[in-house]
Amino acid sequence: MTELSRRNFLRFLTACLGSLGSLYLAGCLNRQKLLTRSISPEKISPSPFLSDATQPSTSVESIEGPTETKAVTDTPSPTAAYPDLVVARGGEPGEMVRAVVAALGGMGLFVKAGDVVVVKPNICVAYHGYEYAATTNPWVVGEVVRLALEAGAKQVKVMDFPFGGTGEQAYRVSGIQAEVQKAGGRMVEMTAVKFLPAEIPGGKDLKTARIYDDVLRADVLINLPIAKHHQLAGLTLAMKNLMGVIYDRPFMHANLGQRLADLSTRVRSHLVIVDAVRMLMANGPTGGNLSDVKKADTIIASPNIVSADSYAATLFGIEPEQISYIKKGAQMGLGIKNLSKLKIEEINLG
Repeated sequence: MTELSRRNFLRFLTACLGSLGSLYLAGCLNRQKLLTRSISPEKISPSPFLSDATQPSTSVESIEGPTETKAVTDTPSPTAAYPDLVVARGGEPGEMVRAVVAALGGMGLFVKAGDVVVVKPNICVAYHGYEYAATTNPWVVGEVVRLALEAGAKQVKVMDFPFGGTGEQAYRVSGIQAEVQKAGGRMVEMTAVKFLPAEIPGGKDLKTARIYDDVLRADVLINLPIAKHHQLAGLTLAMKNLMGVIYDRPFMHANLGQRLADLSTRVRSHLVIVDAVRMLMANGPTGGNLSDVKKADTIIASPNIVSADSYAATLFGIEPEQISYIKKGAQMGLGIKNLSKLKIEEINLG
């Protein structure tokens, strides 16, 4: 090879290597940008559930160098401008429901136009009317349905899976069916074929369960328990009320507190409204003796299930820590049980 040919060849080789290097560098930079964009702080959705412990901060690496972001709990949630929990006392059931929802920012904060909403009251038995406080107050349920439809819900379905009597019987005897139909909602009888196997990735003990399909498909779940005594769990409140969306309920009792907390990680309650208009103070969950009922004329509402249950427990003179599912839920970061850390608004309508 002549000197001129060798020089031309080296120039050609240098140009090729330079081009390949540029392409490689560009590919690396583009990949880095893509990775940075995929975990950008602006894309991280804040957890809607607070815990007693502060969550660790998140950091990302960009091509300019490491950038620290705030803890995810520092990012305002949609309800950050409003109280964490609202309590209304002394009014008619529907009046108190409207008051607590308005104080939380209105139903439009939870239900958007076109949403399919599932309302889950406690309609566990067909033995007694609402006055025995075994089932959720029908006027409370009706008002929640009305508010959801006013907020633009496409459909509001009300359902439970009673263990005493059929769905049709329990819906009618409780008085809930009549009020829901007046408000424009739809009562749904839960059938066994629609309880489908579902994984619970966040569960510590409960890893799978047969969960009602309509509940998992809903845009919004409003959890509407009655506050009452329960022989095994201590109290039936919002987390315990979720037992009505699964099929294999006896299986839950082996480790009830942890499994209810586990279930709450999969079946998320967007809004909790606890009916304490009439409270069953003993012989729950079915009751049957009016002497066990206390007329408290109270409604509790919160977007957080642990906080709502914690406050409701105090109405029985019980510390939240004493209820296993509240304790486990707080430990798992599902909410705050320490009421002193909450912004609470109280409304007296009496």
